[in-house]
Formats: sequence, C-alpha cells, structure tokens
Amino acid sequence: MARLVFLGTPEAAVPSLEALVAAGHEVRLVVSRPDRRRGRGSQLSPSPVKRAATALGLAVTDRLEDVLGAGAELGVVVAYGRIIPAAILAELPMVNVHFSLLPRWRGAAPVERALLAGDPVTGVSIMRLDEGLDTGPVLARVEVPVRPEHTAASLTAELAATGAALLVEVLARGVEGLGPGEPQVGEATLAPKLTPEELVLDWEQPAEHLARVVRLGRAQTRVGDRRLHVLAATPLPAPPGDPPLGPAPRP
Repeated sequence: MARLVFLGTPEAAVPSLEALVAAGHEVRLVVSRPDRRRGRGSQLSPSPVKRAATALGLAVTDRLEDVLGAGAELGVVVAYGRIIPAAILAELPMVNVHFSLLPRWRGAAPVERALLAGDPVTGVSIMRLDEGLDTGPVLARVEVPVRPEHTAASLTAELAATGAALLVEVLARGVEGLGPGEPQVGEATLAPKLTPEELVLDWEQPAEHLARVVRLGRAQTRVGDRRLHVLAATPLPAPPGDPPLGPAPRP
C-alpha cells in the first residue's frame, strides 16, 4: 500500500479519494482549495473533497506546501484547480487523473470541450505530472463512449467513477510499480474554461451544435428583454430551404 497525499476540490474528485481509502492506501493529507461562499449566503462552505475527507477522518489543509511535510511517497491530483509548482514536484512525485484521452483536451475543461466538439469517445488518462500543462507521460488510460444523452454533469460523473477504479488498479503494485509511463502521442488540443459567451445559443448555428451547447448546462437565450435558461433540447432536421430557427419573437 502507498503513502499518499491527495489534492482535489470538486465533487468529481471525491470518488478517487474514497476509492484510495477503501483500497487500503494511507492518505496522510488531503489538500483542497480554501472554503468559499457558495450561493447567496455569507457563510463559508468547504469544498466537496474537504467534506469527504473530514467524513473519512483524514487531515485536511488548503496550504499546498504542506504536502512536503506529510511523509508521503506520492501525490495524487484530481481536479485540484491549481498548477503544482516545479519546486514541489521536484520533492514529491505526483500523478494526475485527467478526464480526457491525452493529448486531446489538455486543460481545465476537458469534458465540456469534448461534448462541444462532438467527440464520439473520450476517457480518462492517468499521467505523471511534470511542469507542463497536462503534458506528462501516461501510465494508463480508459476510453469512454460519449452517448447522445450525456450531459457535462453525467459524463463527468461517469468519468470520475471510471478514473477512481483505474487509479486503484494503477496503484495496486505500489509506487515502485508505476513505471515511467508512455509519452503522449498525437495532436494536442487545449481545453480552456468555457466563457459565458459560449453558453449563449447562436441561432445561426446548426441544430446539432445548439443541442451540444445545451448539454453543457447553463445554456441561455433571450426572448425580448427576458433571459431564458434552456435545460434540454433535441435537434431535428430542418426542411431544405428553411430559414434558421430561433425563439419565437415576443408579441
């Protein structure tokens, strides 16, 4: 079993943390982003990873530098939300559970970018962290088909569960059994965070594209002076010669 520190923040990272503990690994420290205000209240709330770590009885900090004093032999990073400085990586090797088939969709929003691009398949890659943006050698990967009913939320949940199982499998032989990994091969694409403008439905675009935007969550359009959130959509073929469709004008 491995002595680990775990770095993660959102709900998507929780399955990996719970899987490591269930597999018997010693998680000496959990690092998550600081508590912040969520919703309209003024009270600070912990991240999903911090809540899960507390429930598991694990030590938690929001200070990244604390990993160096934890006595761990490996760091595990899952959607932590911060670049790990080279000085820390030089002291403690780390692996990352990334929700894409690297080198496709390096960056902060791989699931959303895969959906928006209409990728028929995505997956999970476990890689060794280096100083680049998701550029390290890959230890293992699993493909996951992107189904028409997938939303960003449901696809993320599936990838999170898949990644947790793959992580436990990779660490089954301990840190010494990880190996160097394989260099990433293929065309690299970047996955920056979505901008608010990308979530506004452009009715000049094809129906398939509009449906993919809706599947991201938080899609919106305007009817007169009203802003409407679009929760679900089904693309239908337009008869030849029909003008672009859009929301009906407000009377």
